[in-house]
Amino acid sequence: MRVRAALVAAATGLVLTGCAGLTPAKNDARSGGDVVLRVQGMPAPTDTAALAQFHRLVQDFQAKNPGITIEGTENRWDPLTFSAKLAGKTIEDVIQVPLTEPQGLIARKHVQPITDQLKQWAHYQEFNPQVLQPLSDSSSRVYGIPQAPFAQGLVYNRKLFTQAGLDPDKPPATWDEVRAAAKQISTKTGKAGFVHESKGNTGGWQLTMLTYTHGGSMEIERDGKVVAAVNDQATKQSLELLKAMRWTDNSMGQNQLMDQDDVVKQFAAGQVGMFMGTPGTYKLAKTKFGMKDTADYGVTSLPQAGGNATLGGAEVFMVPASVPKEKVDAAVKWLLFAQAEAQYEPTIAAERAKELAKDPKAAVGVPTLPMFSTAQQAKIDAAVKPYVNVELEHFKPWLDGTPKLTLKPEPPVAAQKLYTILDTVVQSVLTKKDANVDALLTKAQADADKMLAAEQK
Repeated sequence: MRVRAALVAAATGLVLTGCAGLTPAKNDARSGGDVVLRVQGMPAPTDTAALAQFHRLVQDFQAKNPGITIEGTENRWDPLTFSAKLAGKTIEDVIQVPLTEPQGLIARKHVQPITDQLKQWAHYQEFNPQVLQPLSDSSSRVYGIPQAPFAQGLVYNRKLFTQAGLDPDKPPATWDEVRAAAKQISTKTGKAGFVHESKGNTGGWQLTMLTYTHGGSMEIERDGKVVAAVNDQATKQSLELLKAMRWTDNSMGQNQLMDQDDVVKQFAAGQVGMFMGTPGTYKLAKTKFGMKDTADYGVTSLPQAGGNATLGGAEVFMVPASVPKEKVDAAVKWLLFAQAEAQYEPTIAAERAKELAKDPKAAVGVPTLPMFSTAQQAKIDAAVKPYVNVELEHFKPWLDGTPKLTLKPEPPVAAQKLYTILDTVVQSVLTKKDANVDALLTKAQADADKMLAAEQK
């Protein structure tokens, strides 16, 4: 499927950028019989503008929905603790998970459908079907609402490009060009020309998107089952590229064990030339890691090596199966109010964008993919345009290039477990000069086959 990139205000970007412990409510009601709804999605204290807006959204929602009390938490999805919290029923009533998780949660009946509640919203039929499909079962029952659907691209530092003698308005379109640019940046500036994440499942995640650009897949269907496709030419070419950039070109810096926050932090400090990421990393660089000159931020569509594809995804809000009906009704009301309405109603989008733009530290206007039709998105874009405070022209290469690519989802079965296996492969290639790519992929294929067979019993 093709994607159409669009501008959307980060007015509803209740992005999870921190962790905090959850204190379970002692009961489900406050004085007066209120339903107490515990929700993930509250921004971290470092994102002051978004946090303030979250609190105002809670106040507005409670005023319009007497009888529902919202308790927000900064908790985010953690593969090490998520299952235990879910099984112990200590998790929130509204949870936020990456797009790798819904199908598994649905199959294991850990979450519940919210189709009946969603259909009560007048604009339910106008959702982009591609957005809801990964959140639905075989009977077309919907189990969640996405937040800010995205497509991966190449983030780059425009200042380092200029210092290295590269044109920041003509970023790399192929991986050969990325390799050449990375070497030039490293040689001319002494900074890491390109970095690749490698820990906390991000190494496998980024290897997957790199494999997509080379025309491969990490999982394929065979005889009614999903099997690993790790040990193929596309993944091998991807790893050989990383190995050459790391050891032949010496263009990837010295620190090779990093996750997304580590990379964005270094990028914000001007130490990184390029990395794979979405436009949403602008928000992290500015609000969490204090990027001084955001005019240095640039992003283009994901470079290619024959695959003509990029990895798409989203954060998804869902309701655990253990949540009682009265809370499910309240949860969907909250999600429509906090997430969907601002991406559909131009007036609401403009109000939230205007409010956020009052804080110079906020990021308003960061592009994403549309949740509804492109025509409706155009109305949203026009409404928020007066309040955009990002250098939108520096997102143009991503906006122009992404619609030309095929949007591929993450691996359909146990993606996070697959990423864990692949993290080891990436780390070996980046830290051991004599790493044998063939041997690493042979072992990864065997480990992935075993894991996937167990997952599909």
